[in-house]
Amino acid sequence: MDTHAYRGSEATVEFHDAAGIGAILFDPTLLPRVDASIFDPACGGATPVVVGGRGAAWFVDTAAGAAVLRHYRRGGLAAKLSHAAYLWQGAQRTRSFREFRLLQEVRALGLPAPTPLAAAYWRVGAGYRAALLVARIAGARSLGALLDRHAAAPWGAIGRCIAAFHRAGVCHADLNVDNVLMDVNDDCWLIDFDRGVRRRPALNWQTANIARLRRSLRKRIGARADEPALVNGWEALLDGWNDGLRSPA
Repeated sequence: MDTHAYRGSEATVEFHDAAGIGAILFDPTLLPRVDASIFDPACGGATPVVVGGRGAAWFVDTAAGAAVLRHYRRGGLAAKLSHAAYLWQGAQRTRSFREFRLLQEVRALGLPAPTPLAAAYWRVGAGYRAALLVARIAGARSLGALLDRHAAAPWGAIGRCIAAFHRAGVCHADLNVDNVLMDVNDDCWLIDFDRGVRRRPALNWQTANIARLRRSLRKRIGARADEPALVNGWEALLDGWNDGLRSPA
């Protein structure tokens, strides 16, 4: 399956600033005019996102409304070499452009993920830096935040939400408790699709996604994961996920 076959409304502008030579991919129906300043958290009174984003995400205001700005940061061993630079392999293979287009495709499928507004890269030598701007989900709380507060979570709804993505062949590369959100109506959303892909639905990668979420949960709450309420919650998530895989409803 073509990972990014869908193309929504998009336009591209090039720029050259103190950080390097780059380009912006954006949705002109939502942001008619853009420049590199929209990716600068110092412009527009940005508020840092407390969880997730590796310390490089902010809530910002844009012409399209409330948004989340994320600067891509490397994790793991690669971060020891550079926190922000990636190997240049062409504009269309930049992390930001790929995530922007995957989000457009996901939204076109009717799945609950953030609306992409704009993506950018700055090329410096053999590397590049990148950033992404997406619409903010009003009143959202992450599953991780609910766990931190010992608050109830809509476990079954979370499972059914993940199943909807899996049925559509959308593989989330980092399904963790901070990338699962609930809005003001307790509807579930998935965020942060960096390195995500669309692929043929198959239980091997679908169950690997669920296992990754389970590891994230246990890492976040430790021994609490074995408490009856949370064991029952996880079972409800699995029931919702299994039901959702069997039925498109």
